[in-house]
Amino acid sequence: MKTVNLHSIRAEVAATFLERARGLIGHRPLSAGEGMLILKCNCIHTFFMSFPIDATFLDKDDRIVKVVRNIRPWRFWVWGGWRARKVLETAASGTEGAR
Repeated sequence: MKTVNLHSIRAEVAATFLERARGLIGHRPLSAGEGMLILKCNCIHTFFMSFPIDATFLDKDDRIVKVVRNIRPWRFWVWGGWRARKVLETAASGTEGAR
């Protein structure tokens, strides 16, 4: 999987359908400064995840359009809005590397 630096976060890029579908499911908890960038995405869920995340929704030019903090596991729907084209998932604020 490709890795990029975006908004001072080193992120794995989920670009293919299967990578986007899996996302952080089965992934170890994220540490400070790391995340996952999911392309072609304006809505996420946290089914099957074991740790909370923050979601930063970005437009086509990587400008932040919405930030949702501390999304608990098993949340059904988090929408980034009409302008969102990708989402940067990171450790939930104050829980970096913790379960």
